[in-house]
Amino acid sequence: MSGTSLDGISAAVARFRDASDGCIDVDLLAYTSRAYSSAERTRLSAALGGGTPAEYCRLNFDLGGWLADAAIQVMAEAGIAREDIAAIASHGQTIWHEPGHSTWQWGEASVIAERTGIDVINDFRVRDVAAGGQGAPLVPIADAMLFSSSSEWRGLQNLGGIGNITVVPPHGQLDGVRAFDTGPGVAVIDGVTHALRPDLTYDVDGKLARSGKPSMRIVKELLAHPYFSAPPPKSTGRELFNSDYVQRLISTARTTGATDEDIIATAVQLTAESIGDAYRRFIAEPVREVLVSGGGAKNPALFAAIEKAAAPIAVRHFDDVYFDGEAKEAVAFALLGYLHVMKRPGNVPSATGARGLRVLGKRTPA
Repeated sequence: MSGTSLDGISAAVARFRDASDGCIDVDLLAYTSRAYSSAERTRLSAALGGGTPAEYCRLNFDLGGWLADAAIQVMAEAGIAREDIAAIASHGQTIWHEPGHSTWQWGEASVIAERTGIDVINDFRVRDVAAGGQGAPLVPIADAMLFSSSSEWRGLQNLGGIGNITVVPPHGQLDGVRAFDTGPGVAVIDGVTHALRPDLTYDVDGKLARSGKPSMRIVKELLAHPYFSAPPPKSTGRELFNSDYVQRLISTARTTGATDEDIIATAVQLTAESIGDAYRRFIAEPVREVLVSGGGAKNPALFAAIEKAAAPIAVRHFDDVYFDGEAKEAVAFALLGYLHVMKRPGNVPSATGARGLRVLGKRTPA
């Protein structure tokens, strides 16, 4: 898959087994990431802001090739023969997402199938949208079946380009699972960093943010956007937290005399406060612990800010309990592929708002 942060493609090889308690056991056999080149990232970023039909068509096929390369690489690292792979589950790259109306992911499945000789399952979001849902978040099924606690309610917070939280009851029970996008993850932080320091695609180790002072006034103004107070189920993406949003934040901060470091610190604080605010507003369940994963979890400045904003809920790294949190979303979509193969539903209606359970994805034979 390729996320909203546009940093590259994540690929995992996973083996699933049904457990006796209704959950699913998973073995992560290999994980790899394929970073986008500067040219590839530029093409994808430009497409998110508009483009010609010719470029859209070419990029969809080219991305299919890049996704196939990542799949081939991770299978080689796992030492798994292609004939032993049931299917490749490909989320691809979201180009446009209009919650409750339409959604569009790229990465031509036929190219992946042709290159790998393996069945491909893709377009996971569209069936949920067709059933009246938001089409997002889709990771909650994995949060419940793979990563729930045996005794307590647990939160699982992803920090990709967009931040999303899943609240899961003990023992992987789907009844009671709730999930929604909290707002920006690292999309605004990375966007601000790259705009101010073009040689950087993100704030390495949060060093710039830790050297600055956030403007709480600007953060408060940004949190007044209707998205943050809208009740779940809800989802968002780069259609809101895009380059225009980044430029407005920078321009507003400049009028206060803020330094580059201050502006990046303000972007970090926006993500942290939006998460803490979401927990206070929308989590009524007895959640005492949240496991954080995704690229943003590697940013010490962001993690520390979330710890403070989320208190008294304890915040821990997903890696400390399971495997490398960077692999979590790739494993989640591998699970959706497994559920499709088994003809079992992959959405959680309480999270997406769909009319009911649906088998997700479209299958392209090898």
